[in-house]
Amino acid sequence: MITLSRQPLPTLDRTRYAAASGVARGAYVLADAPGGSNPQVILIASGSELSLVVDAHEQLVADGIRSRVVSMPSWDIFEHQTPEYRASVLPPAVKARLAVEQGSTIGWERYVGDGGRVIGMKTFGASAPLKALQEKFGFEPDRVVAAAKELVGPMR
Repeated sequence: MITLSRQPLPTLDRTRYAAASGVARGAYVLADAPGGSNPQVILIASGSELSLVVDAHEQLVADGIRSRVVSMPSWDIFEHQTPEYRASVLPPAVKARLAVEQGSTIGWERYVGDGGRVIGMKTFGASAPLKALQEKFGFEPDRVVAAAKELVGPMR
């Protein structure tokens, strides 16, 4: 398969982040805080947003917040996994969840739950240079970090 993007995207260092073999299960843990302890916040992305949440994850970990990155390229395949596997990727006890989607936000609420949030576009047709659109809609690591910290809140 050849997968292309209109955006310039970095190649993830698979010596630092989980192998992409988890894609066959619809979603997988791409990165966890050092030591693999329970996450305080889960960052979820599905495509080109993945490098954005990885950058935010690195900042959160540097700030002492246990962050997990979940790559979720297929909701349908993920829904067909065992409940145990789904819970291992998205532990039910972790309510601080943030999905980042540069397309529609519709449907992400099932994965972020009542205690989570989605950073995404709720409009259609914005036209501008990529960096201007990313800034306007909050698709920047600092904005993702700020939203994640709000979700973690006093639990820190």
